[in-house]
Amino acid sequence: MKKIVVLTGAGMSVESGLSTFRDADGLWENYPVARVATHEAWEDDPEYVNNFYNMLRKKLVAAKPNEGHKLVAALEQRFNVTVVTQNVDNLHEMAGSTHVIHLHGELMKVCSSRDVDNPAYQRTLSAPNLDVMPGERAGDGSLLRPFIVFFGEGVPNIVAAAEEAQKADIFIIIGTSLNVYPAAGLVQYVKPGVPVYLIDPNPVRNTSGRNIRQIQKGASAGMKELTELLEG
Repeated sequence: MKKIVVLTGAGMSVESGLSTFRDADGLWENYPVARVATHEAWEDDPEYVNNFYNMLRKKLVAAKPNEGHKLVAALEQRFNVTVVTQNVDNLHEMAGSTHVIHLHGELMKVCSSRDVDNPAYQRTLSAPNLDVMPGERAGDGSLLRPFIVFFGEGVPNIVAAAEEAQKADIFIIIGTSLNVYPAAGLVQYVKPGVPVYLIDPNPVRNTSGRNIRQIQKGASAGMKELTELLEG
């Protein structure tokens, strides 16, 4: 069974109604990175940071996987599939994908602020209890924080993602440009000769040195075209 690795970014979830961070109407326009997505912001005002992610969780539970997510999940019927996502939503899992590596954390999870990656102090929130309350503590007594990789923090799962990219027989990129890391970096781990497909409605400048076939469509329409291509 051939191995497909799918790398997804913010553009994957746009059709599900979730704002991208960097676009003109993205979240960073209203919530500056420095206030909500850095370790310094957390140290300065953990309540403000937690309130931001509390708000995002409420948006996420109202969202549903789009056709693109479902078509990615459907690849598992014919291929060995690993999804590597830069997104913190759980829409791939909701669509049925069974092997998902989250590079930037998971919005529905909270963790210790002292020992972020220790699973003993992580838990998954679900509706209607989506808020981290002021002063709420993890099991180790530290403040409870979002299980999100803040800017300036390490990306622990990048090693696992690179290992998966090396095993790919087909590599697919959806909704993230080749100029945004870790996407650009992971492409370099794909073996020479392995076909690489990029689904994005916007023109993407390829500086990777790889032969990349772009399908210039959104996630759902692009995955429909690519699915037909792979079945051909």
